[in-house]
Amino acid sequence: MAARSWSPFSCCVGGGAVADDYDDEYPSPRRIRRRGKGSPAGSSSSSRMSLRSLSSSGTLSPEDLSLMLSGSNLHAFTYAELRAATANFSRANYLGSGGFGPVYKGAVDDRFRPGLAAQDVAVKYLDLECGTQGHKEWLAEVFFLGQLRHKNLVKLIGYCYEDEHRMLVYEFMSAGSLENHLFKSKINGSLPWMTRVKIAVGAAKGLAFLHDADTPVIYRDFKASNILLDSDYNTKLSDFGLAKDGPQGDETHVTTRVMGTHGYAAPEYIMTGHLTAKSDVYSFGVVLLELLSGLRSVDRARRPREQNLVDWARLYLKRSDRLYKVMDPSFECQYSCKGAEVAAIVAYKCLCQNPKSRPTMAEVVKALEPVLTLEDFFPIGPFVFTVIVEEDKVVDMKVKVEEKDPQHHQNPEDMHRQKYPDSAIHTGSMLHGRDGLITGYNGAQRRKQMSSSCHMERGGIGLG
Repeated sequence: MAARSWSPFSCCVGGGAVADDYDDEYPSPRRIRRRGKGSPAGSSSSSRMSLRSLSSSGTLSPEDLSLMLSGSNLHAFTYAELRAATANFSRANYLGSGGFGPVYKGAVDDRFRPGLAAQDVAVKYLDLECGTQGHKEWLAEVFFLGQLRHKNLVKLIGYCYEDEHRMLVYEFMSAGSLENHLFKSKINGSLPWMTRVKIAVGAAKGLAFLHDADTPVIYRDFKASNILLDSDYNTKLSDFGLAKDGPQGDETHVTTRVMGTHGYAAPEYIMTGHLTAKSDVYSFGVVLLELLSGLRSVDRARRPREQNLVDWARLYLKRSDRLYKVMDPSFECQYSCKGAEVAAIVAYKCLCQNPKSRPTMAEVVKALEPVLTLEDFFPIGPFVFTVIVEEDKVVDMKVKVEEKDPQHHQNPEDMHRQKYPDSAIHTGSMLHGRDGLITGYNGAQRRKQMSSSCHMERGGIGLG
């Protein structure tokens, strides 16, 4: 029977962010009204104020900013309040530092503002050495996150604009950044397949929401370190300092100074400074590839031809029989073959050199969401692979999978050794010959066999 070609984008149509993804506690961008003296007469009351209008209004005083954002439910904190919330910016509350400045954990409640719910917060403190650019990025974050609310955008609770002090107060994301989980943290092991898909879908929804706003927003700095996670691995986009209003009216792009992070920026943006929503789509493709592979977008410690992840992996993404070369070895084959093929093609499409050939983020969401329901895999524990050999010929093979006990936290290999004290373990599998022969069966061989098996069963997957 001939193989049927299939494209994850075949059922996709353009459209906006899903309505029920709005944060019900706050208005959507279509429901925020323009306020303040910067609003032109006769302007639409349902449109979000653009950053361009803010930039053209000259230097803003704290009072001007507060008036402009009066419908946003943001709190204007004092320096003294945030110093108290973070225990005087103590070292014990230090969370880390980025290009903007240090970040501290704090706590706020109704003692700071009537009706303010008790909650942990992250306080980002602008480094004074950032100068004028730092202030502009701080202002952009206040401006965008003060007006845009969505469950996949980090929630801005308030800010501090007092004398030389510039701070931002966010909801606290207990699981930290995707970057830490993918590349730095080994404490809790590797992120499972379904968790990575969930993260990718959440991030895609956040970008789709931004691109579909009445005044579109281009995120411009989409990368693993800017994707924050809560305790349930729900995704929130953070750090809007480089965000820009998208092209409006007859404009096809926004021309701007090239800024962002090496390895994530779209090639046409680097070459020309022309910024569009498709620039974000390319960056999403890079992060999706990082989720599939567990590798950084750029790593000079890898072999020369593999240092740039996109250049190396692009050849394998559209070939299901070769996709195993890209997949993170830490999965140990515990992922959906079909889902991996879909995600790989989505990444391939997002990484097209021609921006017009890339999908929209709304199409990406519709392509990836079904992967969350695919169940053509099952989590396995340690297993025994027994090969019976007679006269140098394999006459039988048996696989015995051991059940995982979710309540048992003992190391799987230790449990296996206790049950099979005389066996040798080779990367989770063992081959026993009747004559005592034991042969290793490594992870790469298993991944290749799994990929080949999937390809044979489905006949491959077409690009449509």
